[in-house]
Amino acid sequence: MIEFNEVTFTYPGQKQPTLDHISFSIPEGAFTLVTGRSGAGKSTLLRCVNGLVPHFSGGRIGGQIFINGLDPVQAGPQVMSDTVGFVFQDIESQFVVGRVEDEIAFSLENAGIPMIEMKHRIDTVVEQLKIGSLRERKVETLSGGEAQIVAIACAMALSPSILVLDEPTSQLDPEAAERLVQILLRLNRENKVTILLAEHRLERIFPYATHMIYVDGCPGRVTSGTPGEVMAQAPLCPPVVSLARRLHWQPLPLTVEDAKRFAHLVTTPQKTVSNEPVKTLEAFLEIEHLKVNHGRKEILKDISLKINRGEIVVLMGANGTGKTTLLRTIMGIKQPEAGRIILNGRSVEKMTVAQRARQMAYLPQDPNAMLFADRVQDELMITMRNHQMPFEWEAAAALLSQLGLSEKIDAYPRDLSTGERQRTALGAVTITHPGGLLLDEPTRGMDYAAKQALGDLLKRWREDNISILLVTHDVEFAAQCADRVMVLGEGTLQRMGEARYVLSKEPGLTTQVAQLFPDRGWIIPEDVLYK
Repeated sequence: MIEFNEVTFTYPGQKQPTLDHISFSIPEGAFTLVTGRSGAGKSTLLRCVNGLVPHFSGGRIGGQIFINGLDPVQAGPQVMSDTVGFVFQDIESQFVVGRVEDEIAFSLENAGIPMIEMKHRIDTVVEQLKIGSLRERKVETLSGGEAQIVAIACAMALSPSILVLDEPTSQLDPEAAERLVQILLRLNRENKVTILLAEHRLERIFPYATHMIYVDGCPGRVTSGTPGEVMAQAPLCPPVVSLARRLHWQPLPLTVEDAKRFAHLVTTPQKTVSNEPVKTLEAFLEIEHLKVNHGRKEILKDISLKINRGEIVVLMGANGTGKTTLLRTIMGIKQPEAGRIILNGRSVEKMTVAQRARQMAYLPQDPNAMLFADRVQDELMITMRNHQMPFEWEAAAALLSQLGLSEKIDAYPRDLSTGERQRTALGAVTITHPGGLLLDEPTRGMDYAAKQALGDLLKRWREDNISILLVTHDVEFAAQCADRVMVLGEGTLQRMGEARYVLSKEPGLTTQVAQLFPDRGWIIPEDVLYK
C-alpha cells in the first residue's frame, strides 16, 4: 500500500509549499494515474514515494508517508529501490552505460547482487518485457519507445513491488505508447506490480486505470478516487470527456468506446470533407529531393515539400522515422547527401546555422539544450543579445504571459517542470520574431490547458504570416492548429493533405472525435457542437 497522510513539502528557497497537507491511499496492485496542470507537483509527489524528495531535492517535508510499511523519508532512496522502481521523465538522464544489457546490470551491481543471481534476473526481465532483440544494442541507437522499455527493464531488475513512471508516453507515437501501456498492464496483472504513472495524455491511460490522483498546483492539494469520480470535477480532461460534459452525457464516459452509446444522440447534419489541395501560396521553405544518411543507414530517401508563408504544417510518423533528422538538416546541424533546401527564396547551401536561425527559429525536443541563464527572463535577453538586437522588456513580458510564464520570470529555468522548460525554450527562440519556426515535440510535458494556449499562440503567429513546421505525436494538438499534415515513414513522405482529412482518415492518427463520429469529417469537439 501507498499512503500519504497530511504530507506537506516545500522546496529550498520557496515560500509556498508544492504539496500542501495532501492525503490519499493506493491499495496494493492498483494501476493509478496521476495528472494535473504542468508544474502542479506531480513529479514531486512521485519522488516522495522513493525518497528522492527530500533526500535528493532538499527542502522541508512534514506529515507521514508509508510505502509497503516503509517510511521513505527515513529509509532514503537506496533502501527504497528494493521496493520502488522509478522511471524518470527524462529517460536520457537515467542511462549511464553504453549497452542495453549493461544498463540493466548496472542497478544490480550497485545493489550487490551476486553474479549468478544477476544473470538470472536479467534473463527474467528481458523475457518479461520481450526485449531480447535489444540486449546487445547500444543505448544511443534506441528509439523513444525502445528506450522507455529499457528504462522499465532497469527498474524492474530489482524486482520492486511498485513501479513509478513520470510521463512515460510523452515522446511516443500512438502505436508505441499503446505497446508500452500494454507492457505495464501485463506487469500489473500478471506480476501484481503496483503501477503509479503520471501522464498528461489521459486518453491513453483511462481504459486501464483503476485509481486516479489529480494534483492541483494551487494550493498544492490532491483529489483522489476512481477515474470517473475524479474526472467529474477535474478541470483538465481529454476531448471525448470535454464533449461529454458539454452535452451532459451521464454516466460520464471516459473513453471513445464508452461514449459510443451516446453518439446517436448527436443528429447534426454531416459535414462534407474537402479533398481539394491547399491553394498555392508564396513559399517560405522548400525542400527538393532531400537525402540524408546516418552512417551507412539511409534515414531520408527522397523528401520534397513546401511550407507556405502563414501556414502551420504538422509532421507526424512513428518514432525513429527521421522527423527530427529532417528538422536538424533544415537548420544545418545535419548535412544532407543530396537535395536542395530553399529558405526565403535562397538556397541555404552556404548559410551557417546562425544565419539560418535568424530567419527560422528551431526548438529541439530537449528544452535543456536551449537553457543557459539563471532566470527565465534572462533566457530571452541572451537570445536578443546573440542576435545583436535590442531587448525590450515589455515585448518579453507579453510573450512570457502568452506562454503562461508570468509568475516564473525570476525562476531558475532548470528547476521548472518539463512543460514549463519547454515553454521557456520556446520563448527564447521566438523572441526575435523570426519568419519561420521549426518545433520538435513542443507539447512535451504540457497539460491540456497549456496545449490549448500554445495552439492559440501558434495560430496568432500564423496570422502574422509566420510559417511553422511542427513535429508531434499528439494528434489532438495537431487537430487544434494544423492547416496540413504530412506523415513520414520509411524515409519518405507517405501521406500529406488537409489536416481535417488526414486526422479523420489516417489509421492510427485519427482523433477521439473522429473515432466517435467516423465519416463526418469532425476532428475536435467544436466541430460537433457548432457545425
